[in-house]
Amino acid sequence: MAIKDWHQEDRPREKLLNLGPEQLTDAEILAIFLRTGTKQQSALELARSLIDHFGGIAELLAAPQEAVLSCHGIGTAKYAQLLASLEMGKRYLASELKSGHSLNRSQMVKDYITTQLRRETNEVFAVLCLDNGLNLLDFKIMFVGGISSCSICIKQVLRHGLEQGASQLIVAHNHPNQNATPSSADIHLTETLKAACQTIDLILVDHIIVGRNDTLSFAETGTPPF
Repeated sequence: MAIKDWHQEDRPREKLLNLGPEQLTDAEILAIFLRTGTKQQSALELARSLIDHFGGIAELLAAPQEAVLSCHGIGTAKYAQLLASLEMGKRYLASELKSGHSLNRSQMVKDYITTQLRRETNEVFAVLCLDNGLNLLDFKIMFVGGISSCSICIKQVLRHGLEQGASQLIVAHNHPNQNATPSSADIHLTETLKAACQTIDLILVDHIIVGRNDTLSFAETGTPPF
């Protein structure tokens, strides 16, 4: 049965407008972006099959292009719609934070950084520059490494923070093929960077790791040196 033949209250778009987006399932939200299904599946059934195949919306949006396009019912037009929805979310968060919404909650920080780093297939290291009120001044991926490591220059991180007029920093990196558990090297880097920041009156607020399926905040979990 096509979605247009369902009872109106069961259709994802009508449900969104009548009850609010928070009442929709992940599959229903995805179906709205997909718009149409296939001869065998409605848009909602296609959305459910994609979520089941990849393990969730985040995993679908982070998947390589060729993996998504290999799924029955997904062509370049639908894939472009998915990428556009992801980019819209990223730009919305960036706009909110740059217009005076401070990064004063760890979940807000994790959400923002996850949208920025989740699709990176190599390990990258990013720096968020903040003012005294934890308002975002600048976000930049400063270093790009291989699939399992990334070399960091602490002097360049400090220089960038000063150039942006920051008083506080949040740093982040990803583990593309692993969970977000920090390695001993991650902890050592954080300890060294925090000490270096203190010498020039910069505050290192947090270090976020974005894993394949999870995200970790050093400050939230009390991981050394926080």
